[in-house]
Amino acid sequence: MSEAETKPPMRLKERLEILCVEMVEKGILYGEAMDQFEHCFITEVLRRNGGNLIRTAARLGIHRNTLSKKIRRRTPRRPKTSVSLR
Repeated sequence: MSEAETKPPMRLKERLEILCVEMVEKGILYGEAMDQFEHCFITEVLRRNGGNLIRTAARLGIHRNTLSKKIRRRTPRRPKTSVSLR
């Protein structure tokens, strides 16, 4: 048996600690790390709930409006175009 086969899989806490060490070594700021984590976490819960905001918000333990604001912050806005009615 190889070493990989006999080693138990890393626990979530261990994987997170390794990721934190890598991020610090690469100079990633706290705010950037938190933004990225929030984005990934919300995206995954949203995917698991079929895009349903109400169920996703409930699963995250936040209000639906708060979830909507967090999603809007991440979504690029389209520039407004002026429409001529002539």
